[in-house]
Amino acid sequence: MFKNNFYVIKLKRNFIPLIFLLFTFCLLIFSNSNLPAIKSGLSLWANSVVPSLFPFFVATELLMRTNIITKLGFLLNNYMKPLFNIRGEGGFAFIMGIISGYPVGAKIASNFRKNNICSKEECERLLSFTNNSGPLFIIGTVGILMYKNTTIGILLFITHILACITVGFIFRFWKRKTVSKKYEKIDSFKSNKTKYANISNLGEVLAESITSSISTILLIGGFVVIFSSIISILKASGFLHILTNIFSPICNMLNIEPTFIQGFTTGILEITNGINTISNIACKKISINIILTSFLLGFGGISVLLQVFSITSKTDLSIKPYIYGKILHGIIAALYTFIFIHTFPIFYFDL
Repeated sequence: MFKNNFYVIKLKRNFIPLIFLLFTFCLLIFSNSNLPAIKSGLSLWANSVVPSLFPFFVATELLMRTNIITKLGFLLNNYMKPLFNIRGEGGFAFIMGIISGYPVGAKIASNFRKNNICSKEECERLLSFTNNSGPLFIIGTVGILMYKNTTIGILLFITHILACITVGFIFRFWKRKTVSKKYEKIDSFKSNKTKYANISNLGEVLAESITSSISTILLIGGFVVIFSSIISILKASGFLHILTNIFSPICNMLNIEPTFIQGFTTGILEITNGINTISNIACKKISINIILTSFLLGFGGISVLLQVFSITSKTDLSIKPYIYGKILHGIIAALYTFIFIHTFPIFYFDL
């Protein structure tokens, strides 16, 4: 009995090193399939992620160096406080999180905490609902390129935003009675430690904004490449095929194609590859494809989760509200999509 307990404890201690060792071993064993996957991941990052996100990263960094957040705070306080229990400045994270895409919302929430613009609890509430897929990705990439249908992209974007607002309202009760001791006496935006941009330091501010944005975009690129490689290993090893066989009886009971299992599993790991797989599954009931896509867009995938964790780890923010919020976002978005499809004829695409 003692020996068994000893082995269990030893396994717990060495679990992460063993996983990393297994990953390294798989990279060698499945190198033939990994190399094309890594090239594909790099291509996806260079051609899609960098052009769509990098300008937004620079723009948000620059806006953080102005008084625009203060002005938004005054304008939006009457809406943000009753809806989300967050001071008006949080409206900046909400708006930029909607128009830009992953992981801009999380980056802004973390910056707010670093600069003491919002309390710890408010920033955690922001994390739960401001880190979203942007319209460029949902309508452009998913709707037009993957589904070849702009209306599907619009439907997914509408339900995505509605679900985001719903999650934000639910999380207004997150640590409602808790106030950070560090933040209790802070009463104005003047406590912000950010260096404001002016004519004399414009070059310095621009350079710092670009440097910070490059660091973040390279981080995202690394996650895209690594997860492209992991998905390739799972496919080459036959793991995804085994998973499909295990859950096939459940899919048959629900009258769903078992091929969705592979796409959904891939999407849980990395949304772009997963949604692309799901969109290419030929199915008369295309509403199933769309609803699963809606869930994945809301959830964001483990790749995005780790990106957010790498950003928030530099602050005292908990990752828990983000995880709970994204699971809720995926479920609610899928529910809203189902309701829209079966309520409005314009969104009914089944044959």
